Amino acid sequence: MDLNLRNAIIHNVSGNSQDELRETIVDAIQNGEEKMLPGLGVLFEIIWKNASEDEKEEMLQTLESGLK
Repeated sequence: MDLNLRNAIIHNVSGNSQDELRETIVDAIQNGEEKMLPGLGVLFEIIWKNASEDEKEEMLQTLESGLK
């Protein structure tokens, strides 16, 4: 069986409203379950691919600050 995790995650959230996406992200972070990390990674990949260079720079600054 060929399971493409990335496509499955995208399929599960496609068509979700902003509120539903926020709930998904907040729930994954609050639960802190390791199994949720791939989903958050796929969502971040989508954000990154669709961000402008300025938005990417802002995300990197936020990430750097959060890791200090």
